[in-house]
Amino acid sequence: MPLDTQPSAAERAARRPEPREIPLRGMRGMIATRMRESLQSTAQLTHHAGAELGAVQALREHCRDVGLTPPSVQDVLLRLVVQTLRDFPALNATLEDNRITEHSGVHLGLAIPLPDDLLLAPALFDAQAIELGALSGARRDLVEQARAGKLGVRELTGATFTVSNLGRSRVHYFTPILNVPQVAILGIGGTEAKVVPDDAGGVRAAEVIGLSLTFDHRAVNGSPAAAFLDALCERVETLAPEAFDAELADRPHDPSGS
Repeated sequence: MPLDTQPSAAERAARRPEPREIPLRGMRGMIATRMRESLQSTAQLTHHAGAELGAVQALREHCRDVGLTPPSVQDVLLRLVVQTLRDFPALNATLEDNRITEHSGVHLGLAIPLPDDLLLAPALFDAQAIELGALSGARRDLVEQARAGKLGVRELTGATFTVSNLGRSRVHYFTPILNVPQVAILGIGGTEAKVVPDDAGGVRAAEVIGLSLTFDHRAVNGSPAAAFLDALCERVETLAPEAFDAELADRPHDPSGS
């Protein structure tokens, strides 16, 4: 008879690595505390919507045809978010000491993942003044400063609206947590192929991206929050191919279209 060479339960247990303990202190502890306080101190609600990306992809293809570097889908979405916020100042706001402040400048917070599963959302100040052609560079500079630990308190606390992007994942919709005292945050999810109605009464295939808006119901009611999301989706889906030619004209052409 063959010998039983299977390890015993005790032997298997002895081979298991020791559990890894990660103390909630330092930056991790600060982030954990802020997330808990955000949920405990606000009335958070999330609306979800999907936007077709056909017009965005058509704009990128147009850029290739006319010799402009096509912007990334993320940068186009960020630019449209900023433009939409200009029409909905109630979302570009903070709530502190029972007082809502609607800000004149869109200081766009960008959620940036760091090593060891840390997360920061520093501000891209006056994003309404950053043209699409300059947005990728400004965003890249902010990421580099965050990863190098060179951001100050002003950058880390100065955002008036935040965007969290999970677009490279299979997550289509999620519930981002407010970065208090901001009253709203937008989650950008991944894309999926969907069958949607066409103008002839039939159906067609479309690439749809998930958008999730969390807002503080103390400062913003459900109807204006839905109106903002509707307006953003409308901008995304009706974008003209040449809409940002002027903003991209001074950007050196990159044949790779990154």
